Amino acid sequence: MNEPLIVGLGGSMTSNSTSERLLRHALAACEAGGAKTLCFDGLALDMPMYGYGTPRTDKARALIDGLRRADGIVIASPGYHGTVSGLIKNALDYVEDMASDALPYFEGRAVGLIAVASGWQATGTTLATLRAIVHALRGWPTPMAVTVNSVQPLFDGDGAIADLGLSNQMDVLSRQLVGFARMRALDELGAASAAAETAK
Repeated sequence: MNEPLIVGLGGSMTSNSTSERLLRHALAACEAGGAKTLCFDGLALDMPMYGYGTPRTDKARALIDGLRRADGIVIASPGYHGTVSGLIKNALDYVEDMASDALPYFEGRAVGLIAVASGWQATGTTLATLRAIVHALRGWPTPMAVTVNSVQPLFDGDGAIADLGLSNQMDVLSRQLVGFARMRALDELGAASAAAETAK
């Protein structure tokens, strides 16, 4: 697979929020690494509270369709009161619609995580919650995760990430996502080839 699909979800109801800008930076880095990307920002995630068996809106169907096609996923959440925002948690609750898929939930997919909060303590607890959710959804959190203290200056006048260390961390996260997505595709290709040989 030369162009894995990396699906990003994150941000807040504030357009161009810090978490959304960092999400878009990560996706741009994935594209630079040869991936295709699909972004669900805060406005795209503005959906009714998840309910089992309730009618699905167009936004909910689009999100689940995108995640079903994803070879890798990146999630960027603001930290609200020490944990993930309700908007992001609600979007992840909709992943229950993938429970009966051939690859349930996030099975077999690497998931990059970005936690943004006003202070370091909340970035850590938000990241820990994101990792716990991804594990529950059978995803593989990438070794690199990014925590961002939004109190500090993050962007320069052109909108680029001003801190070199943060920029490097975002690039590592994106490289891991694309690399793991390609490895997964090779594993699947090898398994399919072996099954074909066995069937002869």
